[in-house]
This record gives sequence, structure tokens and C-alpha cells, in this order.
Amino acid sequence: MQGRDYRLSLKNQKGQGKNMLSQKCQYAIRAVFELAVQYGRGPVKVSRIAEAQAIPPRFLEVILNQLRRAGFVQSRRGPEGGYILARQPDRIAVGKIVELMEGPLVPVACMNEPSTDKCSLQGRCVFIGMWERAAQALSDVYDRTNFQNLVDEDEKMRKAETVSYSI
Repeated sequence: MQGRDYRLSLKNQKGQGKNMLSQKCQYAIRAVFELAVQYGRGPVKVSRIAEAQAIPPRFLEVILNQLRRAGFVQSRRGPEGGYILARQPDRIAVGKIVELMEGPLVPVACMNEPSTDKCSLQGRCVFIGMWERAAQALSDVYDRTNFQNLVDEDEKMRKAETVSYSI
């Protein structure tokens, strides 16, 4: 099965992407998404999630344990075991997974608390308002998107790909 890759990137001047989210965060989102797709069908094995979402299985186990400790997923042991969502897909916002994996998102280093970047404009920066609005806009998108939204979008995309040859 071909993995679904929902990467977010920015383009730099040379046209190459710079990921805004770490690979670990992207994998976590994809893992929760796969569990949302399988929601209500019982526990999903790590190998199935890994294959469906093109995630290295050993790395996925680490991510799933972190998601379990945070209360987003539950694990079941035994031959019929695996992972399930701890809540319905419409009750888990993408923003919560991003926050768990990345912490607060900021567009520039000087917005970190405490600031790790010494800026000569600190305290009189005309750009800070813009950076704050950009961070808020990104957070709003993630917080307003739940995993059921993504499952529904995936179904629409799959239906659109289905070609009917009937007359």
C-alpha cells in the first residue's frame, strides 16, 4: 500500500522546501490519521500503520508510546492487540498532536520563550506583530482541523480518483 504523505513546507528562494514540522511530528499526525481511518474496527497493528503511512516501524513504536502516554491512543496486548484512538476522531485536533510533538509553533526563533536568538531589534521590532499573527493563523488551522475532517477529505479524494467506465 502506498503511504499517504501530507507534508507542509515553505519554499525558499532556490525552490527547495524547508519543513515547518519535524519528521517525527509528521509521522505522529499520519499515525493518528491512520488510526482515525481504522476507528471502530478494533486495534490496529504497528505494522499496518507503518505500511499504510510509510513510517519506519521502530520509530513508529516510539511515537505511539508518546501518544499513549499523552492519552491520545490506547494499546491492547495479545494476538488481536494493537493501537486504537482513545477518543473519537472528531474529538482530536491536529493542533494537539503538533503541540505534543513540537511545543508552541513560532515562525522565527526570537519568539521562543526565553528567546534563544539575540536580536538587535528586541523591544522595538516592527515585525513582531506580523510574526505573532502568522503563528496564530497557523495554530488556528491546526486547532480547527480534527482527524475526522482529514478522514472525510481522504474519502473525497479517493472517490474523485475512482473512474467510472459505465455508460
